[in-house]
Amino acid sequence: MPELPEVETIRRDLTTRIVGRSFAAVTLNWPKMVQIPSPEAFSHRLVGQCIRELDRRGKYLILRLASGETLILHLMMSGSLLLDPQGDPDPYSRAVFLLDDGAHLHFRDPRKLGKMWLVEDESMVLGRLGPEPLSPGFTAEVLRERVKKRSAPIKAVLCDQSFLAGVGNMYADEALFAAGIHPLRTAMSLSTEEIAQLHRALHQVLQEAIGSHGASISSGTWWRPDGQIGTAQIVFKVAHSSFQPCPVCATPIERIPIRGRGTYFCPNCQRKSP
Repeated sequence: MPELPEVETIRRDLTTRIVGRSFAAVTLNWPKMVQIPSPEAFSHRLVGQCIRELDRRGKYLILRLASGETLILHLMMSGSLLLDPQGDPDPYSRAVFLLDDGAHLHFRDPRKLGKMWLVEDESMVLGRLGPEPLSPGFTAEVLRERVKKRSAPIKAVLCDQSFLAGVGNMYADEALFAAGIHPLRTAMSLSTEEIAQLHRALHQVLQEAIGSHGASISSGTWWRPDGQIGTAQIVFKVAHSSFQPCPVCATPIERIPIRGRGTYFCPNCQRKSP
């Protein structure tokens, strides 16, 4: 959290509000979140810069500036971007961007894991990312070519950002359930038909989550820029549902660790044997 659908929701929500606006001031309440350049240079160089374009790559939010520089943000585990939040000052607001129209964009991050970069070359940060799962060029054949030499569990492979950009724990679990594939199956063991099913499932699960404005698993974990929550979690089949009955066969959903990640699946609908 947040994953591709949440970051895409932020991009869509903020585009009409901040594209064309300039940074009037920057306040860093947690300077360590700035990776490049120094926090002082980061704040100084941003002031006066106009936001030309808002984009997304995997789980990264990209603000391309009129100067040619790019501001890149990664929300990591607990980050949200809130535009003019209401109520008392938020103790978890780690950076505040004042725009030239008076709006305040807050980078809220309870765990202090979020990161920011201000760079001239985007590839310094984004260069190792795999293909976008919703791009026209990411076909079932491309997926087949990328998995055929991977001996790791398919769940771990899907969460590898150099393999596929933007998919994380929640949506990997949901896609594997939709495709009927056990998360411990080695990637290279999947048949051509299973790969086609997984490709369709990834596309469907991600598009539906974007349509639901992302997922807010529990109170305060992730908010849209206007303070509302996403609703994709309402239709999750297995993610974050251990011991709940499978919506297809009523078998209790199981949770196991795979490469350090909690993984949810139905042991009946997703059998380990090919």
